[in-house]
Amino acid sequence: MTAYVLVGGAWLGGWCWKPVARRLREEGHDAYPVTLTGLGERAHLASPEVDLETHITDVVNLIEYEDLHDVVFLGHSYGGIVVTGAADRVPERISRLVYLDTAPLPDGVAVADTYPPEARRYVERQVEERGEGWKWPIPPREALVNFGSLEGLDDTQLELLYSRATPQPFGTFTQPLRLTNPARERLPKLGIVCSFPLDQVRQMIESGNPLFQGLDAPEWRFTALPTGHWPMFSRPADLAAILLDLSSERPVGSKLRAT
Repeated sequence: MTAYVLVGGAWLGGWCWKPVARRLREEGHDAYPVTLTGLGERAHLASPEVDLETHITDVVNLIEYEDLHDVVFLGHSYGGIVVTGAADRVPERISRLVYLDTAPLPDGVAVADTYPPEARRYVERQVEERGEGWKWPIPPREALVNFGSLEGLDDTQLELLYSRATPQPFGTFTQPLRLTNPARERLPKLGIVCSFPLDQVRQMIESGNPLFQGLDAPEWRFTALPTGHWPMFSRPADLAAILLDLSSERPVGSKLRAT
């Protein structure tokens, strides 16, 4: 039996993992869809004080208080930086890190630092004009596409996303990630690439960009799940199948393959 801890991206709560978690449990595994402070059913806890460290603590506490070991630890989009920070705190509890259409950030980098200047200005305006200066509501559909491909989402799935999305406390995007434990780097890692080709992953790795430093290490491999940026909605069964394969798979060296 494997314990899966699932961390969604911006604006999402544990609710987004329902079909995936159901499938994992049907196969006899434990699934823990995480709702981070201030999001989903924990929206009443949102405040200007919620930051990246708050969310990292959320996940570390879940792992420790549920006494989880050998965890398959998945982060989607923004959730990837949360997973990276939490794995830095409790690497001995983790068997594998899974990055779903995202990649880990290095020490000292904040999510907002990765945005091009125009995109960052747009987000900051949204925070000021629509978010009382400290939270970022989900952008309108015509703007959301600039932050993640909507491919594979039908009108019903988009309606679900917008009906349950909660504003993201912006401190989670502006606080830099702090990493101190090299044991995290030795954990096996899987990148599930959804919204761009595997060849582009190879190009990013070879570009020398410090944001992608280390993705060519032997602890890494990549697989493709072609769809948009939200596969928990567009291809939940296929996503669950990839995760289920990990429960019986031994860690392997770095490689790129298509699913």
